[in-house]
Amino acid sequence: MEPVVTVAEMRVVDEEAARRGETGALVGRAGAAVARGALSMLGGAYGRRVLVLAGPGNNGADGRVAADVLARRGARVSVEAPPRAGGGPADRGGRPAVGSAVRHLPPVDLVIDAAFGTGLRGGFVAPLPAPGTRVLAVDIPSGVDGDSGVARGAPMVADRTVTFAARKPGLLQGDGPDYAGTVSVADIGLPIARARIHMVEDRDLAELIPRRRRDDNKWSSAVMVVAGSPGMAGAAHLCARAAFRAGSGMVRLAVPGMDLATVGIDEAVSIACPAEGWADRVLDEAARCGALVIGPGLGRSGPTGDEVRRVVAESPVPVVVDADALFALGEVVASIPARSPLVLTPHAGEYRRLVGRDPGPDRVEAARLLSGRSGAVSLVKGPTTAVAAPAGDVLLGVAGSSALATAGTGDVLSGVIGALMARGVTPLAAAGLGAHLHGRAARLGPAEGLVAGDLPDAIGRFLAEVRSTDRHGPADGRRAVTGGRGPAGRR
Repeated sequence: MEPVVTVAEMRVVDEEAARRGETGALVGRAGAAVARGALSMLGGAYGRRVLVLAGPGNNGADGRVAADVLARRGARVSVEAPPRAGGGPADRGGRPAVGSAVRHLPPVDLVIDAAFGTGLRGGFVAPLPAPGTRVLAVDIPSGVDGDSGVARGAPMVADRTVTFAARKPGLLQGDGPDYAGTVSVADIGLPIARARIHMVEDRDLAELIPRRRRDDNKWSSAVMVVAGSPGMAGAAHLCARAAFRAGSGMVRLAVPGMDLATVGIDEAVSIACPAEGWADRVLDEAARCGALVIGPGLGRSGPTGDEVRRVVAESPVPVVVDADALFALGEVVASIPARSPLVLTPHAGEYRRLVGRDPGPDRVEAARLLSGRSGAVSLVKGPTTAVAAPAGDVLLGVAGSSALATAGTGDVLSGVIGALMARGVTPLAAAGLGAHLHGRAARLGPAEGLVAGDLPDAIGRFLAEVRSTDRHGPADGRRAVTGGRGPAGRR
């Protein structure tokens, strides 16, 4: 997993480097990395016109070093101070407030934004490059908050950003992805082993999901799914299919008050449950499984809520709490008394009901807030999905897209997470890996008109593809934590 470092964490790392007398060397390496990024964008330096906006502090110093390197390579470089920082949030087009004075830059081949970086507090109305001018940002586009990704004022839209040591959360969430362009990370020799946030990558699916052992059987990764209700059988169908495709050897499916023959999952084992009073039966069946998923399409009646709360509290195995089961937990979630680990998976509306406020653009902060209040692993959905553990560790899934904004995709995700936990992955890692797998699978579907039913088979295909290219994945499920590569492993 790739580390992601907050502004506060990076400040501590910089201060420690300064005490060791390393600041000058680090600025030299950072400036050289920026210059390399500029050369790759320009296709060479000789005769190219480059304008560097170099502000105060290390960000501006990085830009000035890059300017010197490019000038020595034959570029025609000018260095200018940026306009004074200030201004509120940008609108969606990145335009400054009405009446703001905007400075226009002369025509050049490349503008290097080394104005303020992550140290800026407040907004920045950037000067406007000439049409067609390419922009390279240093660390983060000036005016984009390094943690939340919120754009304040009118930042310059970069074609590329060279960031140092590790990505910052603001490059991955909020407005950050729209302003940063292609992001590359330059290793300048700063230690980041203490990062609490990590971004999930494809290779993590192969490395952290245990392969089946030679002596495994269907019970080795069994999942109990409690989902669906009259008129909502599709939710149960999607959740169960997804669990199978994510590697569950058996799905035991309970749809309270329904004849399971109408659900249409031939491989699932039907567990007959009455419309009310089904908690005892579910708890008995769950004891034979590795994980339980509860909530998709279950309904919101008072008796259903009572049964959900009992199952969540008394389940003998880890529980994924989704959809209508989240509704049953209450309007403002407090620490949930539970026998086993829980994973909460709210979308924005469900989050609002649980916490009493919108998640906002900073999904890292939102997930940590919910996890701290509930005592559960909390997955907060969005263009960037954040998964937080009560201790504060966070995994980010950035593979999602607006194609997933369609009915039923959340039911698929809950089934995937349940299957991964049943395979022996920790709740935090299962939720983070599940979000990444869910997003990557969506890209195998149609470019337009993706529906939730497309996802389960795509999940199986993508997971098999990742496995086929991995030569070092855990062959027997005994590998627990990938030393130093992030908060993951088996429970």
